[in-house]
Amino acid sequence: MDWILLAGAAFVAGLVDAVVGGGGLILIPALFVTLPEIVPAGILGTNKFSAIFGTGSAAIRYVRGIEVPWLVVFPAAVASLMFSWCGAMSAALLPKDMMRPLVLILLIIVATYSMLRKDFGSNDKNRKYGPKEICWSVLLGAFLGFYDGFFGPGTGSFLIFLYVHCFGLSFLRASGAAKIINVASNAGALIYFGAAQHILWKLALLMAAFNIMGAVLGAQLAVRHGSIFVRRVFLLVATALIAKFGYDTFAGTVLFKL
Repeated sequence: MDWILLAGAAFVAGLVDAVVGGGGLILIPALFVTLPEIVPAGILGTNKFSAIFGTGSAAIRYVRGIEVPWLVVFPAAVASLMFSWCGAMSAALLPKDMMRPLVLILLIIVATYSMLRKDFGSNDKNRKYGPKEICWSVLLGAFLGFYDGFFGPGTGSFLIFLYVHCFGLSFLRASGAAKIINVASNAGALIYFGAAQHILWKLALLMAAFNIMGAVLGAQLAVRHGSIFVRRVFLLVATALIAKFGYDTFAGTVLFKL
């Protein structure tokens, strides 16, 4: 029964993650609740294995349906791959709780800005990219790659916001860019977790299959309905993330460790 519930959670996580990120908000708490005997590293490694297949499937669908700005996506993906491995390695050394207040503040800023700017991410600005933008993409990929390997929740949402804000993409194209970079960050963290034998392989394979199905459906919905749909789901997921981080930050006890 637990595996059936986790398969369903993986499907929903894949669907949501394919549109705007935030799948970890669903799947990681589900894993902690149903598998309390498993060490956190095993939970995170199993989640990363499942997530990379769903994110990869969504990325392929986006590449087929939209024009990807590779000039500012590929360098970010390479940096994200390398620094997510460093983040995963650091996860055992640094307390994750110190990240919660900072992430909560950033999420509130991101959600508030997106709500107030009604035209934010509605259309592409067709900017020309040069060395400055490429450098920015590397820095963003490195920072969020490290964050994804170290902590994770909200990485996709932050990537979408920054690619809309910094590179003038629509929400739809930013979501596609975020998926490609997220594949790289998942891969980097997965290399570490796999080498350290922190993956429950049978469960991870089952969850990966359902995550793929959810991700394909989510990417199809995003491409079909466009930036307005992605923006609405983005704001919904950002609000849910704020509620989750707010509870974990200010409540006396943490219900789910992310």
